[in-house]
Amino acid sequence: MTRERRSEYQTITPVNTTRRKRMKRREGIPLRRMLSVRTQLRASNRLEDFMRDHQPDMFNRRYAQCYPPGIPSLRLGKSSERLYNFMDAQYYGLISLGTPDQNFTVVFDTGSSDLWVPSSYCVSEACGMHRKFKAFESSTFNHDGRMFGIHYGKGHMLGIMGREVLKIGKMTVQNQEFGESVYEPGFVFVMAKFDGVLGLGYPSLAEELGTPVFDSIMNQKSVDQPIFSFYLSKSKMPRDPGGELLLGGMDEALYSGPINWNPVTLKSYWQIKMSSIQVQGALTFCPHGCQAIIDTGTSLIIGPTRDILALQQLIGATPTSIGEYLIDCARLSSLPQVTIMLNGVDYVLTAESYVRREMMGDHEICFSGFQGEDLPSTTDPLWILGDLFLSDYYSIYDRGQDRVGFAKARHTRYTTLDAEMDR
Repeated sequence: MTRERRSEYQTITPVNTTRRKRMKRREGIPLRRMLSVRTQLRASNRLEDFMRDHQPDMFNRRYAQCYPPGIPSLRLGKSSERLYNFMDAQYYGLISLGTPDQNFTVVFDTGSSDLWVPSSYCVSEACGMHRKFKAFESSTFNHDGRMFGIHYGKGHMLGIMGREVLKIGKMTVQNQEFGESVYEPGFVFVMAKFDGVLGLGYPSLAEELGTPVFDSIMNQKSVDQPIFSFYLSKSKMPRDPGGELLLGGMDEALYSGPINWNPVTLKSYWQIKMSSIQVQGALTFCPHGCQAIIDTGTSLIIGPTRDILALQQLIGATPTSIGEYLIDCARLSSLPQVTIMLNGVDYVLTAESYVRREMMGDHEICFSGFQGEDLPSTTDPLWILGDLFLSDYYSIYDRGQDRVGFAKARHTRYTTLDAEMDR
């Protein structure tokens, strides 16, 4: 990592160095919070045109492999675009590949399992906007010989496979399989702030890109515990941290109270049982239980269309022509709480958590963070709990016992440490 790159990230590295020195087999990776593609499009007055032209069917496409083949609503169509909801991705971190290091920003995504970055041989416009991997400059690169393709509706991401030394923070992963994309379709990848994606889902979720990164880390015994955890900051101040991914454990300074564990019900995505969702006692959704996917690569909370429409009415959200829901910013303090029950524990979201606030010039606009999408399921209805939920609750992903844990995120930690250092 260059001196310039280190200085760019040094303000978001946790400060408690004494405790860090004792973590011989744990590695914290700082995350940055950046503008999403949706926000960039809205600021340039291009979002409506983009949504009208693309009509992305991102959630059906992303979670299609959870279900038996042949389901009509999951068939490929001319309007489908498997974008992994990268339009709303906000949290990115730094990795390097090769010898010497070649740096890339990636989405650390619990909703996928592959690692890919752009190739120096890429011919698409999107690759021209991002850092590209140069295999010929690395002394440790091994050509795999296989091709890979990931479907994106109006085209495929195409690429070649390789094996390389991967570094995440100070952790080194030897001979990691990864994809070099040589063609990236879709305008979203042109505007995205990230170069690639590092998936943290189960191996069964991988497309064709081999052993997922965290499986390699476990196989090479690089961590004491087969656990990783996420802290997603709510701060929008430039000097504040965007968050932290900790490989090999959990950071006790970033949460308060007990950890409440939920068994994984399907080892593909990090999928768990959700007991119910309640809006201020007025209405309960999925009263007989649902399934919930915990997804750091999705910023919103997704649920069945009928339930989400009723929920939007309860919080006073009104639809726009492109499927978003507006909320009067002056009413936030009077909006109801939304309570998600997981394994007998209530997780309360206030309007400050489930409403997205964006600036258009000097005018603030508020949007509902709930989105409707009917994902076919042979059992319980399916929901997706994204960053709006995960920024309130510290999340721990335990591959050893196949469970996901949640605890209340401690968002005052960095402010307190900074104040102590200032004194």
